[in-house]
Amino acid sequence: MPNRNESLNLLNQYIEGESLLHHSKMVAKAMEAYATELGKEATVVEEWWTAGLLHDLDWEKFPDEHPNKAINDILPAHDYSKEVIDAIKAHAPERTGKAPEAEIERYLFACDELSGFMHAVSLMRPTGFEGMKVKSVNKKLKTLKFAESVPRDDIKKGAELINKELNDHISFLISVFS
Repeated sequence: MPNRNESLNLLNQYIEGESLLHHSKMVAKAMEAYATELGKEATVVEEWWTAGLLHDLDWEKFPDEHPNKAINDILPAHDYSKEVIDAIKAHAPERTGKAPEAEIERYLFACDELSGFMHAVSLMRPTGFEGMKVKSVNKKLKTLKFAESVPRDDIKKGAELINKELNDHISFLISVFS
């Protein structure tokens, strides 16, 4: 499997937008933190990080084919593991037909939308993630006009998939991103 630098280089070949690059790196950081928290061995931590980093690899250049272009053409050609490819496939079940089942798949689903939403919340704060409270994230989740493209149901489902209370999931990610 490619190393971190090779994965970052691949990401930069397909994504130019700063916002999507930032999101990809946030999800990678969240996945790495959860894998570490769960006591995964180093090679597994790397797979989790990689799945987070590359989950939206084809979004910018092939939005209508996302994530199928990445999982069928791009990632296999670069020798990414089945676990990474399956996790990326399962993060968009409505597009691929694959529900998140394996642990890495469930965590990627859980971290994707919530990371993006929390980034939006951080942009509204003068101190970003520093000092962010779970209560303020929840308040924004209830404000449907705020980051309205983020599916709240997926955020709730993600927490359920990893057997965490949503508040605990939010709290963990605040600590990761602070």
